Amino acid sequence: MKQEAQALEIASVQQYCRAARLPAVAANFVRLAGQAAKEGHTYVRYLEALLQVECEERDRHAVENRVRYAQIPRVKTLDDFDYSKTPLVPAGRIRELAEGGYIDRSASAVT
Repeated sequence: MKQEAQALEIASVQQYCRAARLPAVAANFVRLAGQAAKEGHTYVRYLEALLQVECEERDRHAVENRVRYAQIPRVKTLDDFDYSKTPLVPAGRIRELAEGGYIDRSASAVT
């Protein structure tokens, strides 16, 4: 009987999470509740952990959406670079510049 009541509570919380559009909370509240009980966290700490997971997931989705909407072409690396298009600049110099070789390290160091 206790397991049935717990299953109903879990289903109810998941329904409320769907209504409130909190998918990360719905996906993680049982695991985090068990962890909070095991580690003796307060209710506030448990709530903080749930909200942190939700915010991190939203931030991750926001970045993914921005990248997708920006329609940025695939990531290119120096391995993909066509050095024959720049015959006046040696390949070693291009790599040095790509790694920040143009920055005066001593001037930017905090003393």
